[in-house]
Amino acid sequence: MTTIYDFELPRGFIGTDGTVHKRGKMRLATAGDEIGATKDPRVLGNPSYLTIVILARVVTEIEGVPAIVPAVIESLFTADLAFLQDMYQRINNIEPPVVKAVCPECGHAHEVPVNFTAEG
Repeated sequence: MTTIYDFELPRGFIGTDGTVHKRGKMRLATAGDEIGATKDPRVLGNPSYLTIVILARVVTEIEGVPAIVPAVIESLFTADLAFLQDMYQRINNIEPPVVKAVCPECGHAHEVPVNFTAEG
């Protein structure tokens, strides 16, 4: 079973010296990752911060970055954050969010999965 997945960020993390870091690794999440993140004081003060804390726990490496901490995840471009959120959902088999859509031609209503990446 694969538990660690390689990735390449669409934009990349820009280090303090201006170097762009794109390649990294993400591991599968554990129950402890999610439970621990909900107890983080930053999440208690701002529930939107949950994504940042969880990703800082499961992103194990961004090539050339000494440690993956919430400040690193906060510094990512929004395209990279969306990419990591989508990857997290895919590798942990979490159902993607869906939106209700209606075909403008036939009027058929259906649900369409929301894809946060530029990939098909």
